[in-house]
Amino acid sequence: MTLILASGSPTRLQLLRSAGVPVTAEAPRLDEAAIRASLAAEDATPRDMADTLAEMKALRVATRHPQAVVLGADQVLDIDGEALGKPADRGELRAQLHRLRGRRHRLHSAVVIVADGVAQWRLVGEARLTMRDLSDAWIEAYLDRNPDLGGSVGGYLLEGEGLRLFAAVDGDYFTILGLPLLPLLGYLEQRGLLP
Repeated sequence: MTLILASGSPTRLQLLRSAGVPVTAEAPRLDEAAIRASLAAEDATPRDMADTLAEMKALRVATRHPQAVVLGADQVLDIDGEALGKPADRGELRAQLHRLRGRRHRLHSAVVIVADGVAQWRLVGEARLTMRDLSDAWIEAYLDRNPDLGGSVGGYLLEGEGLRLFAAVDGDYFTILGLPLLPLLGYLEQRGLLP
């Protein structure tokens, strides 16, 4: 059985391959901003947004590969019930970091597996992170040293210097990276999809 990751995330793909999962990847080509806006207009929670986007990604790729098992994933940052997405530019990234500093927020990382055109399994992992109360100068220097953070929800990469942003982290490391890997591996083994 072919397993396809419906994501353009190199981090998610690397996590799966490092765990010995035989997987390929294909970007689903969805207008995520429009979907998020629609879900927000319907008062969807950040958790439900992550779950819905993960499912939509998996279903989109599954239509092109009906014989495959497709894994969709998405992550949404939740601050006081408001969903934040990937920043569009450095100004938006700066604003997100200013908003998060000194505060606690949640990351919802959803994974949905689609087979035979139907969602067969889903999980939304949650992590809670408390950012240090960073000065404006520290944030500017951080942005100067890390110019490629725009593809990261919240503007940080915990696997790099982004770890220095935090005073406390509660939750699974893989969930923070965008894929609740341990329960996913358990499901794949149970289904006989891993060697």
